[in-house]
Amino acid sequence: MNNTDTFKQRVIAEVDTLRDQLIQIADEIHANPEIGFEEYKAAALLSHTLEKGGFAVERGVADLETAFVASYPGGSSGPTVAILAEYDALPGLGHACGHNIIAASALGAGLALKTVMPELGGAIQVIGTPAEEGGGGKAIMVDAGVFDGVDAAMMVHPAGRNLVGRLSLTVYHIGIEFFGQAAHASSWPDKGINALDAIILTFTGINALRQHLRDDARIHGIITHGGDAPNIIPDYTAAKLYVRAADTPYAREVLEKVRACAEGAALATGARLEFTEYGPRYDARWPNPKLVELARLNMELLGLPVVVASADERMGSSDIGNVSQVVPTIHPYIAIGPEDLVGHTPAFREAAGSPRAHEGLISAAKTLAMTTVDLLVDPSNLAEATRTFEEKKQQESAQD
Repeated sequence: MNNTDTFKQRVIAEVDTLRDQLIQIADEIHANPEIGFEEYKAAALLSHTLEKGGFAVERGVADLETAFVASYPGGSSGPTVAILAEYDALPGLGHACGHNIIAASALGAGLALKTVMPELGGAIQVIGTPAEEGGGGKAIMVDAGVFDGVDAAMMVHPAGRNLVGRLSLTVYHIGIEFFGQAAHASSWPDKGINALDAIILTFTGINALRQHLRDDARIHGIITHGGDAPNIIPDYTAAKLYVRAADTPYAREVLEKVRACAEGAALATGARLEFTEYGPRYDARWPNPKLVELARLNMELLGLPVVVASADERMGSSDIGNVSQVVPTIHPYIAIGPEDLVGHTPAFREAAGSPRAHEGLISAAKTLAMTTVDLLVDPSNLAEATRTFEEKKQQESAQD
């Protein structure tokens, strides 16, 4: 058995020792769901546990109250590997995306690695990243320089399959408002400017646009205010939309087409348009090929059947994409339920607190710890990950 194998066996054994504690923490976060930027209990629980375990913890990083960086040095100089924790819940649904499992698995990997770090070079960080569900905590943290000293980053997300190499889409968050003129809808309709017509024309224009978009483009939204009463010409309407695509330049191009639809609706109705991009953009995810390979092999060593994502995999968006464009990154998935398990549903929320989720949590913590060992023990692994990352950056820059 070589050094890498020996260290892997040790972190596996330590995760098993921590099993009951990690499950308790996952269940506590699950039972106390907190929405983005309000994860005070979860952030405190995780950061205090890491601090008690000997990590140096910096709280409130990037001016985010519920963000933190917990660091533990190795016995000599070397690379820094970051393990990312998410812990926000969905409004109204609770932990229907399983971030309680993400949080506890990152914690478990960090605590397990701590036991071998004195014999390794480099350092580990457990980074608490709030508000993945729409708030873009990681995007804010990237912009604030939190990942500037990180050489590789990783996290594991619960799902219905053990999956590696899955992409994600860039997403822009858009707010559309129209301002018209109220009037009596029956006796004085000619005196009104109908803001509802403007928003409906915008959606109609978007639907006509779909035929002329690439297959990876997605536009979806809701009308958040459509008027006040049927007998009043609506003088104010509003909508929120997401615009997505497989790469950021094309997502921006689609966004401008959506803007043109709204501008056309404003011109047709006479309503005044306010078009707003809100929140940080989520960038497309770049799964690092070398890290994907290492994670897959480690999952298979744990006896997990692993699927490599296909090019036509169903996908959404995540702010881990922003991290992946500044540092080699992976975001594999661990099964916590049946293959047809769908995120952001009550069924997923129940699965995230189930015994099978507990098993997934332990496997995820082991996978993260083992993959970190690969990077800290064998410099060639990180060198290859860095090389392929730089190649990807150059390819994307050439396409911009």
